[in-house]
Amino acid sequence: MRYLRRIIYILLLAAMADYIPLWMLVLRPLIQATFSMLPWLPLLAVFLFINLFPLQGTAPTRQIRQLAAGCELLRLFMAAFALSMCVQLLWICLWVLPAIIEGRGGWWRLVLLDGAVVFFSLGILFWSGMIRVYLTSVQLGVKHRVLAAICGWIPFVNLWYLARIIRITGDEVRFETEKWEIDLVRAESGICRTRYPLLLVHGVFFRDFRYLDYWGRVPKELIRNGASVYYGQQQSAASVEEGGRELALRIRQIVEETGCKKVNIIAHSKGGLDSRAAISHWGMAPYVASLTTVNTPHRGCIFAEYLLGRVPEMVQHRVAAAYNAALRMLGDTAPDFLAAVTDLTESACAARNAVTPDAQGVLYESVMSYCKKAQNGRFPLNMTYPVVRHFDGLNDGLVSVESARWGEKYTLLEPKGERGISHADMIDLNRENIHGFDVREFYVGLVADLKRRGY
Repeated sequence: MRYLRRIIYILLLAAMADYIPLWMLVLRPLIQATFSMLPWLPLLAVFLFINLFPLQGTAPTRQIRQLAAGCELLRLFMAAFALSMCVQLLWICLWVLPAIIEGRGGWWRLVLLDGAVVFFSLGILFWSGMIRVYLTSVQLGVKHRVLAAICGWIPFVNLWYLARIIRITGDEVRFETEKWEIDLVRAESGICRTRYPLLLVHGVFFRDFRYLDYWGRVPKELIRNGASVYYGQQQSAASVEEGGRELALRIRQIVEETGCKKVNIIAHSKGGLDSRAAISHWGMAPYVASLTTVNTPHRGCIFAEYLLGRVPEMVQHRVAAAYNAALRMLGDTAPDFLAAVTDLTESACAARNAVTPDAQGVLYESVMSYCKKAQNGRFPLNMTYPVVRHFDGLNDGLVSVESARWGEKYTLLEPKGERGISHADMIDLNRENIHGFDVREFYVGLVADLKRRGY
């Protein structure tokens, strides 16, 4: 039934776009023989109905519904455009060319009028769909939006890229709908409702902003499945010891306000080092049930040490001063760019590991991913990947696989196919649906496993 309706829509759209040739070839003799009313009113009503209520199936949220509607309108545009071109060709062969050969006047007025009708009717259909997908799609990103605007001026290439946009947005609708349905089925089970709340700790050079979540779509997915989620809120650039001190204050605040006694920490990148410092150096061991580090450089980065050794000290201080000034504007009280970078070097991590033993009673686990090639990571990770590979080996664009190994359990995520999993992919920073790796479902599984083991 759905496909039958789609076929009817396409035929009606083509009829609207090709009103003039249809009128000249078919409708005028038929209408003149039976009716005196012009046929454009019902066609216009159908056209408006299709634009306002496109065939889109079922969707769980308003955003996905609008995305599905836009995707369907673009499909209808492609089909109606193809059918319209066929009708136009037929009309030219059966009416326009004979009119030119026979010398009949007035044919050019009908050609211009028909072109205007086709242009505006299909144009409205196209922009109705394109605006919807531009405003609601996450997976198009900036790249596809810009490329679509550029390709739109190139004949035939624009149709090819439009087909690509339809495929991307169609896959997004199906993927998000399936995820929502899965969450709906397991909502009552609360598979992420752990004994202790989750504390998500960000990495270096980022902050926990209210409207720009460092962890992408992950927190909402965890909350939807029963988790209680809090954020570290430490400064974006500081030494590991300072980050640990700030996290210790944050943990005490959460414990006192909620009465939860302990927290489960999930920390990304340098956040894992800050968390270990909070536990071992700032007395947080009694208040932490588990620490799961994600792509954390526990053994440091050789390439960071190399860069610090090569870049002149004057240049380092200039860069640090500019960065610290920008961080103060974003909310950091005492940012220290050089201290943060220095604490990520191999020698600094080795010295700190010697005086930072794992605390008794705290579960330590680690997770790591890697890229197969530079293109797997978006800028700037695609540029840092070969440098890190030269010094540190297999990596995620910043951290090597061996540097991230820590704790009782170490999980190395093996990418499927040619697509790797970068440092940013592990926190859903780009909100990208990666084929073969569902980052949101990964964290649901990770937290569900903590719940299963009583944490």
